[in-house]
Amino acid sequence: MTTSAVPQEYPGERLGLAPDGRGSLASWRSRIAALLLDWAVSMAVAVGLFGSVVMTGSGWQAWMALATFFVESTVLSWLTGGSLGQLVCRIGVIRLDRVPLGLPRAVLRAALVSLALPPLVVGADRRGLHDYAAGTAVVNRR
Repeated sequence: MTTSAVPQEYPGERLGLAPDGRGSLASWRSRIAALLLDWAVSMAVAVGLFGSVVMTGSGWQAWMALATFFVESTVLSWLTGGSLGQLVCRIGVIRLDRVPLGLPRAVLRAALVSLALPPLVVGADRRGLHDYAAGTAVVNRR
């Protein structure tokens, strides 16, 4: 009995993305590094604006780090195609139809990432629920 070898497709092939280099799917390592950097910067900015109660308080101040993260992620993704952490890690968010991200999709994507659960539910091609909902993928810029 002979079996024919089916070529293994690479992550992102079904989306029309490059196999490697610029425009290929970003690695988990760079995505997690970008998220950690975004969160650290958001915490620092929130503490700078609202004081250390951001880290210890239980009122509205406790939400300011998350609000800062949401605003940073939304605005920079909308204007530059990636959050600060993504830009530093040389990755970015693209729409699968190759149209600029736009403000509504940037808001949707940042809101879903802020909920924490959607990015943890990952499907094919390294895309979380937030990417499926927004019609986006995170790709390498290098």
